[in-house]
Amino acid sequence: MTECSQRTFSFTAHFSRRVEAGFTAGQVSTEGGSLLLRETDGRINLLGRLAGCFRDGRSPLRVKHPLAEMLAQRIYGLALGYEDLNGHEQLRTDPLLAVLSGKRDLDQPLAGKSTLNRLELVGRSGRYHKIGYWSEAIDRLLTDLYLESHAAAPAQVVLDLDATDIPLFGHQPERFFHG
Repeated sequence: MTECSQRTFSFTAHFSRRVEAGFTAGQVSTEGGSLLLRETDGRINLLGRLAGCFRDGRSPLRVKHPLAEMLAQRIYGLALGYEDLNGHEQLRTDPLLAVLSGKRDLDQPLAGKSTLNRLELVGRSGRYHKIGYWSEAIDRLLTDLYLESHAAAPAQVVLDLDATDIPLFGHQPERFFHG
């Protein structure tokens, strides 16, 4: 039988705060594995590079939630299985998600579902949708990430696409997502 003697496991610090996993109970989060995602992002800077593909036209004096923080909140939320924005009303006060999102003041809430909804509606009407993105920059980022994941550029890349269009009849579930 293995006997574990390590009581804590340290991760990269969050500004001036320590981030560590403890194995002595107390306040418990079931999302502890997400810290490994944060460590991976710290190596490749995916979220920082993705934020560079966006344009934030909001007035800087009125911004409570920076664009990079909102992107991180939404992407980590998706990675943790919270695909619906409604979950973010409760998650916005989660200190672990605040650490993942890069929020400096952990006592302040993250963006709510309405703010994140405006982030997801980028590129719509100019009056209320002040955040935009450059699709070419995102395409270039995805290509760069793919190439960086290899020691040398691959000689060949095969894209295997299934363009089969099978007609649907009747009122089948999820018929709206069919080609």
